[in-house]
This record gives sequence, structure tokens and C-alpha cells, in this order.
Amino acid sequence: MIFKKDKFNEECGVFAIFNHNHASAHTALGLHALQHRGQEAAGIVTYENGKFFSEK
Repeated sequence: MIFKKDKFNEECGVFAIFNHNHASAHTALGLHALQHRGQEAAGIVTYENGKFFSEK
């Protein structure tokens, strides 16, 4: 992934979890906390074996 800007243009909610034993549970809680921002613009990125995977 290449990020062309050093900040976000929209007012969005972003959270990250890195190398945590309970990442899936924390991800579910984080997505629940951000759901009021609208599911039509939701996405998730995961990283495994040196590759990023995204889903919008």
C-alpha cells in the first residue's frame, strides 16, 4: 500500500490492532464502536505473510 497523503481528507474513524492474541474480538468491538459512521463506507485491511488484503 502506498499512502499519498499524510492525513485523511474526511472525518473518519480509524483504529488498528497489531499482533494481539484477541485481535478478532477487539476488531469486532472497534467496528461496533464505529458503526454510526455508516456501513456504506466501511472497509478492513489485514496483513499476513508480507501481504495486505483489503475489503470494502
